[in-house]
Amino acid sequence: MGDIVKQILARPIQLADQLTKLSDDVHISFKTDCADLKAKTEKLAGLLRQAARASNDLYERPTRRIIDDTEQVLDKALTLVLKCRGNSLLKRLFTINPAAAFRKILMQLENSIGDVSWLLRVSASADDRDDEYLGLPPIASNEPILCLIWEQIAILYTGSLEDRSDAAASLVSLARDNDRYGRLIIEEGGVPALLKLAKEGRMEGQENAARAIGLLGRDPESVEDIVNAGVCSVFAKILKDGHMKVQVVVAWAVSELAANHSKCQDHFAQNNVIRLLVSHLAFETVQEHSKYAIASKQKMSIHSVVMASNTGGPDEYDEKQAANQIQHPVGDETQNQMHNVVANTIAMKGQTPSNSSKPPLQSQSANHQAHNAMMGQNSAKHNQHSHHQHQHQQQQQQHQHHNHNSHISLAGSSIKGREFEDPATKAQMKAMAARALWQLSKGNVGVCRSITESRALLCFAILIEKGAEDVQYYSAMALMEIAAVAEENAELRRSAFKPTSPAARAVVDQLLRIIEKGESDLLGTCIKAIGSLARTFRATETRIISPLVKLLDEREPEISMEATIALNKFACDENFLHVNHSKAIIGAGGVKHLIQLVYFGEQMVQVPSLMLLCYVTMHVPDSDTLAQEEVLIVLEWSTKQAHLNEDPEIRELILEAKSRLELYQSRGSRGFH
Repeated sequence: MGDIVKQILARPIQLADQLTKLSDDVHISFKTDCADLKAKTEKLAGLLRQAARASNDLYERPTRRIIDDTEQVLDKALTLVLKCRGNSLLKRLFTINPAAAFRKILMQLENSIGDVSWLLRVSASADDRDDEYLGLPPIASNEPILCLIWEQIAILYTGSLEDRSDAAASLVSLARDNDRYGRLIIEEGGVPALLKLAKEGRMEGQENAARAIGLLGRDPESVEDIVNAGVCSVFAKILKDGHMKVQVVVAWAVSELAANHSKCQDHFAQNNVIRLLVSHLAFETVQEHSKYAIASKQKMSIHSVVMASNTGGPDEYDEKQAANQIQHPVGDETQNQMHNVVANTIAMKGQTPSNSSKPPLQSQSANHQAHNAMMGQNSAKHNQHSHHQHQHQQQQQQHQHHNHNSHISLAGSSIKGREFEDPATKAQMKAMAARALWQLSKGNVGVCRSITESRALLCFAILIEKGAEDVQYYSAMALMEIAAVAEENAELRRSAFKPTSPAARAVVDQLLRIIEKGESDLLGTCIKAIGSLARTFRATETRIISPLVKLLDEREPEISMEATIALNKFACDENFLHVNHSKAIIGAGGVKHLIQLVYFGEQMVQVPSLMLLCYVTMHVPDSDTLAQEEVLIVLEWSTKQAHLNEDPEIRELILEAKSRLELYQSRGSRGFH
């Protein structure tokens, strides 16, 4: 950077020297004014030379702005001096109002002196500055906030670790208060300085730096700039080796960046961030969390490994064979389903789950928890004890021979002392890890595959049941997004949610538990997730339809709508078992509820309810229930409702259902009660 700054400074220094020489050779009437110009210019030239000597320490962004303005002022001053030489016509025209021109140039030179002086002070180290108040340079008079940003970023480059932490905290406040300030911080080179602090700082400084970066990534352009600056590798390093309090903020920042620009998902995945987050999610949730690994020669999901251990090989499930399969494992009702699932999943390790390993997670609202992780200022220092390090080294040696050829040990075993963190920090870590995985999985098949090949699905299922409130929320949201991607991707659907998978079985159990309860804040999320999985269930799975049908009755419109949309995914033509599911909907009393929603529901519920009624009618047209409930009359009525016929596909669906029903039921038998 020193060479660049010297190049920037070369021309203004030359201009200043030229102006100084020419100031002596002017018309006698301008001697006094030019002498004042010369004095100001000499002072400015001295500061410019001082800046050139300190070029390695100068902060480039304000240097460019200030020196560019200074060069323009010197150009104008030189032009003025040239007009003062000789008795040319130009000189005579200039003499009309010479005093105003000199006053203006002298003021601009004085401003340039102030700007360069400020630049030298702000670029000096903290020791050289001696806590001197920097003030505002003249260049920032129209935008004082820019000067404050420059000052804080300069401290990030040259200050002590404590000063750099304070500067990062100041940037947090600026980025939080105003989107434009956040953009200025990025444009003025703040991100590399923050990343440097995140790597080198003490715990509080690292937290402030990570928090600032998370706040800066508010739009796709900003996130792209942050990713290009190298945030992925820095955050991955912290998630692997950092203090847990810093890791909490880093995980939150990852979730913010991913939420505001989906293109960064793959960059984080390439830096092993997905696996590191899963490691934190699994810590004290599933035993042997530190052995989150993949086979190096043959990539198999952890579910395939489990099933290979239990049954002799992975089960290749195909939807078109579903009707011929025997009982779905999720139909097995036991007193402690989650315990059995965990036990089966880790049976290959010869381990048993320990209730004592579960930390006492605190129950907090999702928004409050996220706010604490993002905004909280953590000043406590994290002490490392030598006997913890020794214990960690012994554990690594014990695992080394197990993993040396076929596995890669990832994320967890290298995090020293995290088992000694306080329960609140552990709970925050799980919440933010789940939050980050939720945002990273949105619409991304590769990320979802990486997540489902790990123990994350099992962790999500356990945490939805036993985690703190915010952990439950983020886990449910992550499952919803993964299920939505699986709905559109048959390969992911078959590998991640095949009925023989213990983790998938655990997920379905927990989703159904919440749906059957019908009162949780997670209800809508779980309904969406179970709907996305509609094509993964076997014909013998009979637990799904009835709880969804019950939600159609006397519910908030949003819940009724979600339940209806989910049931549509079971009954639509794309679902191979649509006939079985349609019969189950009728058997659960769904027709009566659907008729009520079509007639009296809000429009957002009417349309999906009418579609579902049409699907059920098309697939089971000979049902006595359809005749008894006079569904044909409902369909005829719906053809006359403009708001229900706006979509051509819905119009066609109504006409087809009506035609099928008329074939099986004569008008005379429409109603017999």
